[in-house]
Formats: sequence, structure tokens, C-alpha cells
Amino acid sequence: MKKLLLYTGLLLFILPQTAKAQFETSRDSVVQLYGIIMTADSLVGIPAVSVTVKGQNRGTISNAQGVFSIVVLKGDQVEFTHVTYKPKTITIPRNLEGNQHSIVQLMVIDTVYLPATIIRPRPTQEQFARDFVNVKVPSDDIEIARQNTSATKRRILMRTVPGDGGEATRIQFNNIANKATYTGQTPPMNIFNPAAWADFIQAWKRGDFKNKN
Repeated sequence: MKKLLLYTGLLLFILPQTAKAQFETSRDSVVQLYGIIMTADSLVGIPAVSVTVKGQNRGTISNAQGVFSIVVLKGDQVEFTHVTYKPKTITIPRNLEGNQHSIVQLMVIDTVYLPATIIRPRPTQEQFARDFVNVKVPSDDIEIARQNTSATKRRILMRTVPGDGGEATRIQFNNIANKATYTGQTPPMNIFNPAAWADFIQAWKRGDFKNKN
């Protein structure tokens, strides 16, 4: 029982000391980084520069005079970015003494080439009407489906696409049925059928009998 109390006392003594040491180490690694960001050629403060810590979702921006301040840790990488300047990255020294670090960060102007923009005069009402009527609107999925299912497209597919096994079997069965129906007699001839002549005339007008080659 005495040994248990002794071990418990030692544990209660060691835990606060360890937590205190870890707290002191963590507090010692925190650094208040501040300074001013200026142009490298004229030493003028740059406003609205993004100051971010790499790998972390935190940062700040410089004020109208280029001054900034941010809390970082020793060993962090701090990146300075601006739309018109080349980005800069610095590393906070791990062996930095104290908890404050000031810098003067210089940035160089970055040349950005934008694509040429052609400004044209506003078209007249006649030009707009002409272009609006003649413009080719690409077909959407519904229009493509409508064109593929039209009567003309179906007739072309029927003449060019070979029949499958089910269709060939159905045609063969129909031929067998017709032969069985008119066994022992002469089958009717469609030359005297007005409906057949009407279909023939319509097919002729459509050009079904034209040489495709």
C-alpha cells in the first residue's frame, strides 16, 4: 500500500512538470512576425500583399503602408504574394532567440502579358438582324434525336443497315406463310393493286430507286 501511494505521488509530481515543460517549449516556438513590404526599386510600401503560412489556412494582408503582422512558429515558411509582384518565401529560423522577428521584405515587379483585346464598333440593326438569321446554332441532343428518328433517316437506315437475326427469321417465316397460303393457286399480283401503285409512285418521287453509287 505504501509503494502504491509512493508511485502515485511520483506520478502526480512528474505529470505537471512534463506538461509545464511542453507548454514552455510550445510557447517558446511562437514568434510574432512583423515588418514592412516594399518595392525593390523605389522602396515604397506595397499595400494588399497576401502574407500566408505555407501548409496552413491562415494569413494576413499588408495595410496601405505595406506594414503587416502575423503569429508564426519557428521553422514555418511564410509566403508573400501579390498580383503584380513576383512571390517571395522566407523561413523563420528555428534557432531564433526570443519571440519577435522583424523583416523588411522587398518585392520585384512581375511583368504579365495579357492577350490582345480587339474592340469593335456596335453593329447596326440591319447587321444584327442579318447575323442573327444566318448564324448556325449547333444541334442539341433533342434535335439530334429528332433528326435520327425522322422518316427519311429511317428509310435510309432500312436500306443500308443489314437486318439482324430476328428480322431475317421473321422475313423467312412470312415467306413460308405466304407459300402455304397460296399453295395450289396463283398468288395475287400487285400490278393491279392501287395501293401498291401509290407506294411505288411515292418511292419513285423520293428517289428510292436512284443509283447510290
